[in-house]
Amino acid sequence: MSLDTKTWQRLEDKAHELRSLTLDTVVWAGGGHIGGSLSAMDVLTVLYHEIMNFDPKKLDGPDRDRFVLSKGHIGVGFAPVLADLGCFPKDWLKNFNHTGSPLGMHPDGSKVPGVEIATGSLGHGLSIATGMAAAAKLSGRAFRTYCLLGDGECNEGSVWEAAMAASHFKLGSLVGIVDRNKAMIDGMTEDVMSLEPFADKWRAFGWDVFDVDGHNIPQLVETFRAADTINDRPVMVIANTIKGEGIGSIAGNYKWHYGSFGADQAVEGHKELDAYHASRVAKIKEK
Repeated sequence: MSLDTKTWQRLEDKAHELRSLTLDTVVWAGGGHIGGSLSAMDVLTVLYHEIMNFDPKKLDGPDRDRFVLSKGHIGVGFAPVLADLGCFPKDWLKNFNHTGSPLGMHPDGSKVPGVEIATGSLGHGLSIATGMAAAAKLSGRAFRTYCLLGDGECNEGSVWEAAMAASHFKLGSLVGIVDRNKAMIDGMTEDVMSLEPFADKWRAFGWDVFDVDGHNIPQLVETFRAADTINDRPVMVIANTIKGEGIGSIAGNYKWHYGSFGADQAVEGHKELDAYHASRVAKIKEK
């Protein structure tokens, strides 16, 4: 089922709003992992605003879908998503990662409403998500578990241990997503530790794989809808993205894994985000 233009526009507008709020949060914080936050924002937008069973008024609902942010360092992008949904006041963002703030660099599930589990020691998230999916199967509940990993994170052996277990136990309610921006903290992934042939590796571990454009909202929606029809094995969505997507002056540059913006640079960043959004909205009108 193709995505109707009204929904497409709504999701494009929301992704732009969240990218802009992420940039503001980086400024308020004095720095943050903006590159991977921007590359993952379309995935986060589609999951929270179109796909997942998530109600900010029922954060402990037993049948809620679970989301595990395995690449926990992009909390500076994840926190705006949750604040915008009403999980906590947006004013919290102005103190992101400040002393005494509930919002640390890596969101803490015991302090931040809407966060299922504290993450950030890379390689652990998929194991946790596998356990959640196993719990759903054992308890007969219908909730699904979504886990967002970084591609550099897939250097960790624990990722592949979890992949093997999820396949063995036929955890069909588990959907993994890799933010495949091909860049990590100290270089491009294929230079630091080659991952290719990446999709084939997941298939070899027994996962169904979708290899998609992580900045194409209709394609993401269609992919997640298709993933939700698969119930006998885990699904991996490889979302091909660009680090820093939306701000042309930093896009694709691994050195913007973490960075800070001065006042003038932030103004220019917002202008670039506005132009980027306009170019994407134009594609809707061309449909």
